[in-house]
Amino acid sequence: MRTGGWGLVLLSAGITVVANLVLRAGLDRAGGFPARLPDVPMGLVRLARQPLFDVGGVLYVLAMLVWFRVIATQPLSVAYPIVMSLNFILVTLGAVLLFRESFSAAKLIGLVVVLAGILIVNRG
Repeated sequence: MRTGGWGLVLLSAGITVVANLVLRAGLDRAGGFPARLPDVPMGLVRLARQPLFDVGGVLYVLAMLVWFRVIATQPLSVAYPIVMSLNFILVTLGAVLLFRESFSAAKLIGLVVVLAGILIVNRG
């Protein structure tokens, strides 16, 4: 990756991870997302009134803008796997820590495999 690329990739991943976790918290506080299609419009109104959900949306837009800079200046074949892998790992850990989601040996092995993949892609 080119100079400054790592910083942009880490910034993009970091903002995306926080956005996902904040959106989830906002969804939880708003009572979730409607399961039935007729309930979706009012569910969206509930979500729009939930500040955490709104902050998560703004963070997603910010992450998208940083990502545009990444793909404009860095090799996509390297940047994309790294960002997606970091997102996968960090969102999983955040969900376990913040939302008390389960963490199993299978998940740990999966995360280790993803980390190995990041290292292999970076060397390529």
